[in-house]
Amino acid sequence: MLSHVHNIRADLSYVEEPEAILDRQDRVMRNKTIPFVKILWRNHPEREATWETEESIRTSYPHFLP
Repeated sequence: MLSHVHNIRADLSYVEEPEAILDRQDRVMRNKTIPFVKILWRNHPEREATWETEESIRTSYPHFLP
């Protein structure tokens, strides 16, 4: 059933991990430019990719961004 998902916990949950950056975009909010990245999540199709702030990805997944 979930054979493609690795590291499944006893409660059948797993940790989401970013797999790739599909796009980058700077958004201006209140006169401040905030960098966003479109993240492809491991074990999810491209249509489920999400826009996240670069800072949040850097904080949550420090090994992922250069």
